[in-house]
This record gives sequence, structure tokens and C-alpha cells, in this order.
Amino acid sequence: MTVALLSEDALISQLFAPIAGEGALALRDDVALLSSPPGSEMVLTVDTIVADVHFFRTDPPGTVARKALRVNLSDLAAKGAEPLGFLLSLSLPVETSLSWITAFSEGLGADSRAFSCPLLGGDTVRTQGPLTISITAVGRVPAGYLVRRTGAKPGDILAVTGTIGDSTLGLQLRLEEQQASNGASSINGAKPLLLRDELTPGEQAFLAQRYLLPEPRNAVAHALREHANGAMDVSDGLIGDARKFLKASGVSGSIDLEKVPLSSAVKAAIDLAPELMTAAVTGGDDYEILCTVPAERFAAFQRQCESVSVPLTAIGTIDTGDAPLITRLNGADFPIGHGSFSHF
Repeated sequence: MTVALLSEDALISQLFAPIAGEGALALRDDVALLSSPPGSEMVLTVDTIVADVHFFRTDPPGTVARKALRVNLSDLAAKGAEPLGFLLSLSLPVETSLSWITAFSEGLGADSRAFSCPLLGGDTVRTQGPLTISITAVGRVPAGYLVRRTGAKPGDILAVTGTIGDSTLGLQLRLEEQQASNGASSINGAKPLLLRDELTPGEQAFLAQRYLLPEPRNAVAHALREHANGAMDVSDGLIGDARKFLKASGVSGSIDLEKVPLSSAVKAAIDLAPELMTAAVTGGDDYEILCTVPAERFAAFQRQCESVSVPLTAIGTIDTGDAPLITRLNGADFPIGHGSFSHF
């Protein structure tokens, strides 16, 4: 059975109304109704993911749904915002099975509850093109406390949460499953390397999971508002996003690549092929938070992050001027040309 057998009303009432929040008006109207909490400002963000571009058609549907929501939650987290809800737009190929869309709605509902971000409404259409999922997330910050991309200041420490490069190498593993025979599995110029033949099963499972399901850092939103001068999430690659960050703030800066936090699985891969270091810091889909913090506040900020089990690592500094980002490895200049994933 496919979605072609259901009307839009049936699809909404059977699968999405049960996971909708109060502001959704039971999905029986054309709009949602959302109150702005007193003393707060609304924060909105939208992301779109497309089959065979941002996820594989064979990925579990519940995981696809959760990733679609989480990439938006990551944007809210980087602004210091708390989630209030989201709007969903689905473009479904006619051959989409009812079992697929049912599992999708179940995964979406699970994460909407876990992150206190209820479904508020949206739209569903049929398409002859690829499956496309667009989510607009709504959040709140106390008035005047949005953590902006333009806020980095000279003298700040440049820091990042979590680890970098896991998703890129998780994608490498997925590509190897499909393309190892024709040697097209390299990323960002890396030499073909069959990670599935070299890494342990545990390392492979970790990297694959990090690609399938990012971990948005909403737990540190309050700490960001309290300590950070500026922030953005790392979605298109650490180096490229750092360049965007510095340009938006009108500052220069540097990153010491040996300080970039890497998981044991990524370290093992880089030991096998050192060129994968460049892939790790440019590949994207990390959904960690890149932020700048005054030096005198960094220790307190780091403790606050670690208190909610989110590691934070200092990787560089912010300087005056508008010179391009400097990247170094063990004290020597290490230029990186292509810095990030491009959507076009």
C-alpha cells in the first residue's frame, strides 16, 4: 500500500494529528496559534533535506524524520534559543509506502516529545521528484539575548562542542557500500580507502550512527546565552563555517588543527590515511556548535557545558582585522582550500 491510497486529510488525521502540539489546533485549521512568552523574542529557522542528497533512500524512515527535525534544533541551539514547535512540509513520491510514512511519523513524534518541540502544522503534497522534507522550527530567547553569528570579538577564544568529522566518515562508509567497486567513494580529494576493511565494527557503527542521527546541542543553549559573544552550528564543515563566522563578525582568527576534537574512530581513520584530516574538518553534517567566548569566561562556560555532558574544546583565537582564517597544524601553516560542503 502506498500514500496514493490516502487523501491528504486522511494522512494528516491518522499520522500527524496524534503528534501535534496544542498550538496546532488539532491540525484542523490552515494556521497554528502560538503565543510569544512574555519578555521573549521569537527565533525561526528552516532546513530542507532531499533524498539521495542529504540522506539515502534506504535509511530508516524514523531516523530520516529525526534528522530532519534535529538539524533545525541545532540552529536554534546555536542561537541560545529554546524550541517551541515546528512546521512540516512533505513532498512525497506517489510510490511512498504507508509503512514508510507511518514509521516516519513515529520517529518524528518521538523526537518532538524528547526535545519539547511539538508539531504545529504544515503541508503535504505528492511529487514526481525525490522525497523532500522541509521543517521550519520556532524557538524563543529572552529579549536581547540572541547569540548572533556577528558577535565574535577580538580576544575571544574560538571553541567547538563535541567531536568533528564523524558524520563525514560515516558517509564515507555508506558510499563504500554502494561505490567501492568503481573507486568513487573518496571525499574531498581523499585517496580511496575502504574504512569498512580497516576500522573495527564498533568504530564503523559509531561513525554510521553519527551520520544518520546528529545530536543537537540544545542542552547548552542557556550557557551560550550567558557566556558566548557569538555562535553558529557546524553544518557545512568546520573550516568553511568558521570562515563564514569570522567574515560575518568582521574579525580574523586562527584554528590549531591539532586541537580540533576528534573521536577515537576518526583518529583511527586518520592514522590509516592522514589526508582524511582535511576531509574531517571540511565535510560537514557535524551539527556541533562553533562559538566564541571571552577568555576570562571560558573556564566557567566549559564547566557549564560539561555539566550537561556536552564536551567543549578551545581550538583557536579571534583577532582584529579582516584577514582570512589561518589554519595551522602543530605550529606550521596548513592551508585548506575547499572549506565546506556547498548546497549548489
